[in-house]
Amino acid sequence: MSRTLAYAAFALFGVFISGISQVLLKKSAGRQYSSAIREYMNPFVIVAYALFFGATLLSVYAYKGIPLSMGPILDATGYIYVTIFGITIFHERLNRRRVLALALIILGIVVYSLGL
Repeated sequence: MSRTLAYAAFALFGVFISGISQVLLKKSAGRQYSSAIREYMNPFVIVAYALFFGATLLSVYAYKGIPLSMGPILDATGYIYVTIFGITIFHERLNRRRVLALALIILGIVVYSLGL
């Protein structure tokens, strides 16, 4: 495995972890809490921000071995992860607009990957 590919894998894993933390924050936001403190100091929120911190560390580490121009492309995969999580976990529906948006994101990733 090439060095760049290994660092890209770290970046993709960080984006995936970030998507999981977004799911946890959305789950937390859907609940009622007895106070503002409990709203922000509950297990979902604490774990989500810990995951965000870990994802940030992975991204910083990944930039040691990937070109700066590759970062936003790898970050764009987060939209795909979040959409998949939304459909599977929150039972959200895909409409034409979302499908078109995801297709454009995937097309952009492919175009960048092929160097077109």
